Amino acid sequence: MNFNPRSRTWFRLAALYFAFGVLMGVTMGATGDHSLFAVHAHVNLLGWVSMALFGLIGAMHPSMTEGRIAAAQLWTYNVGVPVMLGALTLRLKGFAAVEPLIAIASVLIGCSVLLFVWLVFSRVGVSAQHPNQVAASPPSIR
Repeated sequence: MNFNPRSRTWFRLAALYFAFGVLMGVTMGATGDHSLFAVHAHVNLLGWVSMALFGLIGAMHPSMTEGRIAAAQLWTYNVGVPVMLGALTLRLKGFAAVEPLIAIASVLIGCSVLLFVWLVFSRVGVSAQHPNQVAASPPSIR
């Protein structure tokens, strides 16, 4: 499979989050301190899993990785996720004042997810010759 630059970026970021999530899990297990379990779960889901899927889907449908909407989706997600993770870490350690930052970052992530949904619905299955027409489904095998 030939990866376009944006898919490659998603995969590289996913790998970093995967390593960080595993390191967090090992540290929590070794110390017995599971107070950051929610951060660990978000690192794995929003970082490792979601970013790997963004990369895979973008590799399978390269048009999803092109243009300003795709760039905005990448940047809003990759600003929102680390800010939310950092603020959530602080909140779980007792700093209640960061709750508005968690909310703002979560809204940013949510907007990025909506952009991704828009990219899926507007670009997956769309014919390259006629971008406003959905490609015909392959015949079913009986």
